[in-house]
Order: sequence, then structure tokens, then C-alpha cells
Amino acid sequence: MQTVLTIAGFDPSSGAGVTADLKTFAAHGLFATACITALTVQSTMGVRSTHPTAASVVAATLDCLHADLPPAGIKIGMLATEDIINEICNYVEKLRLEDSGNNRTPIVLDPIFVSTSGRELLDPAAVSVLRDRLLPLVDWVTPNLAELAVLAGVEVVRRDDLPSASRALQARVAQSAAAQSSCGHRLTVFATGGHLDPPDDLLLLPTGETLWLPGQRINTRATHGTGCALSSALLSRLVLQDSPQQAALAAKLYVSKAIQSAEIIGNGISPINHLWTLPKP
Repeated sequence: MQTVLTIAGFDPSSGAGVTADLKTFAAHGLFATACITALTVQSTMGVRSTHPTAASVVAATLDCLHADLPPAGIKIGMLATEDIINEICNYVEKLRLEDSGNNRTPIVLDPIFVSTSGRELLDPAAVSVLRDRLLPLVDWVTPNLAELAVLAGVEVVRRDDLPSASRALQARVAQSAAAQSSCGHRLTVFATGGHLDPPDDLLLLPTGETLWLPGQRINTRATHGTGCALSSALLSRLVLQDSPQQAALAAKLYVSKAIQSAEIIGNGISPINHLWTLPKP
């Protein structure tokens, strides 16, 4: 059994964040460790408050886990503060020195800025650090339309905006990577179009090739944590040796079935069924 690591916030209602990531990894037959970047006070009704973890604790946790359970892949979610992002960058830079040849540890970043209920989850001053220092170190990014607009610095409203915005982001990251002596590395962008009609996603590969991944609208309020689940499922499939296109399609299918099979709980946005792949008792 391979070990994967999630670096993300804690959702006590288990719809998103670390708790959702752990369930998603388990559903794919992987063992997961976790580094919590922030505690949140939330339920299906929304996020009431966030409480970032001390950056020194994040650094110590990553060092402790890596010494005993080095990950075969990493998913990065909510990051909360600039100091936390810098500590994660320090960790990933050391990890990249250990990578050799084709044995590059896959890292998927889900750039979470705002919760579904509208609460800010990332310090505005930290956005530039995430974009200019962290993005050149990861392999995949899974932004929604609003997140893509912030990262690429262009307007993203319509379906036709996704290809150009994704290419702009990829070029921007390549420029930052070159400045950091990471020449040759190009980011794969998995831009999610959940707010589009139809909700199609776009995959931009390092080669520059773009692929549309068709989506279908599902009428339900069981959609809490879909972005977290998508990025974790994507990482799972990459660790299990899927090709980029196969991994993206498998992650979409996993989330779609998790939405369709979910039972409605709570009074707000209900969580999806992360464990639908497991046999029922």
C-alpha cells in the first residue's frame, strides 16, 4: 500500500479539507497522512471562522512525517497564510532534490481562496507567494473559474475563456520556474467548469495540448467538498500510474458518482459520498 500526504485545512463536518481527502484516498486503496494547516469552525451551513496552524508546527509535522512515511504523492489544499506557504515550499524544494529522473513525486495543488459559503480562506498577501513560489514546484493545479482568473490575471467568465486563461497561467508559471532555475518544468492545468452550462472541464497538458472533459449537471445539494475530492482523486490516480488524461477522467467519474450516490444530511450544502467505492456492510 502506497502512502500519500494531504496538506490542507480541517473541516469538522467532514465534507471538505483533510477529512474529505483521507476518505478519498481510502476509497482508492491508498494509505494517507495529513498535515493540518488550519482549523475551521464550520458545518454544512458554512464556515464561521478559521484558525491557522503556526507555520513552525506545519514545518515540524512535514519533517516528522517525511522521516517515517515519505509520500508517493502530495495533495495541497487550503494554506491560510504566507508563512505556511513558505514552509511548504521549503519542504517541497527539499523533496525535489530527492526526486531523480522520472521518479518525480506528483504534487497536485487545489488553490482554495474562498469557501463555498463565501468566507475568505487565504490571506490576500499570500496569493502572490502561492502563484510565484509554490506553483513552479507542483505538477498539477485544479482551479475553478474564479481561482483561475486570480492566478492567471485575466477575466474568466465564459467557456471560451478557459483555454487562453489556462495558457496564460501555464506561461506565467514557466517564467517563474525559469527564474528559480527549474527550467523545463511545465504545469498541467485542470480547470474546472462547474459553474458553466454545461459544466465542462479543460485539461491543458505540458505539451500545450488542450482537452475538453465533458460534464453533466446533477441537480442536488450534495456538492460540499467536490473540489477537494477531485484533486485528491486525481492525485490517487496519478500515484496508481494512470496517464494524465486517464487520471483526470477517472477523478471526474469518481466525483460524479460520489455526488449521485450521496444521501442528503445537514441543513446546508450536504457532503458527497466519498466512500461509494467501498462495499456496503
